[in-house]
Amino acid sequence: MPPSVAVSRLSTYWKSLPANLRGILWLSLGAFLFVIVDVFVKTTGGRFHPLQISMFRYTIGFVVLTPMFVNLGWVGLKTQRLKLHIFRMSLAFMAQLGIFITVLYMPLADATAFMFSKPLFTTVVAVFVLSEVVSGRRWLATLVGFCGVLIMVRPGSESMNPLALVAVGSALTFAVANVLIRKMSATEPPGRILFYYHVGGSLIFAGPAYWVWVTPVGVEWLLLGGIGIFTTAGMFCYVTAFGTGEANAVGPAENLRLIYAALFGFFLFSEIPSIWTGVGATIIVAATYYIARSEARGRG
Repeated sequence: MPPSVAVSRLSTYWKSLPANLRGILWLSLGAFLFVIVDVFVKTTGGRFHPLQISMFRYTIGFVVLTPMFVNLGWVGLKTQRLKLHIFRMSLAFMAQLGIFITVLYMPLADATAFMFSKPLFTTVVAVFVLSEVVSGRRWLATLVGFCGVLIMVRPGSESMNPLALVAVGSALTFAVANVLIRKMSATEPPGRILFYYHVGGSLIFAGPAYWVWVTPVGVEWLLLGGIGIFTTAGMFCYVTAFGTGEANAVGPAENLRLIYAALFGFFLFSEIPSIWTGVGATIIVAATYYIARSEARGRG
């Protein structure tokens, strides 16, 4: 069978699948790619400073997305909300740096589980920034989810990991940055937001990266390059997933990210999540799942 015929048949079969199933598959792939990014970060073994890793992430991401930026042209990239872009970028950069730090020095499953608290913070932040109305049940689910966060952090206990606070802070900061995207979406299309995000990241991290620079050797170039490429590909998968299927049907597939992280952490780094991580993560996942379904019903 000629390759062109095989590709055509595969394309036809793919399009015949239900939209929600295609969305779930896209999100499952995106979740996998983001965990691969975490594995690459952790595989560097701390030889590279998180500032240098961040520089590679944004610079390579910018290169990958350059064709889209060129297609948009100056008219599509010009903005009247530069200050808001800068503020949102600053928050996202701090959050990204915090994530790389936690991935480097915490078990993969733990670092990933803390990031699942982002929807909880988003619910709270959206009330103050967007004046969104939240039902009593969603407030209750959010409160239950934060109980899961506290179980994982275990404040005051001797075994508390200070990096847990960095992880929670990153989730909160990313939540604010994401809510600002909603606020900007009326005038700023996704391509424009991505342009300023990647240009800003490349420029802001270039200076600090110079002072902590360690020249990669051999396979390290592939690891650092893969961080930028797979992060960008993961973002594409997430956007495509939610643009293809319904949020309440597609969203739960992101929970696979926690499973991927636990498996990679166990088999590659001999990490065994604690019982506290397991209990807390289960509560957070359940709470965020309820919030996602509640949002989908409200928009429907």
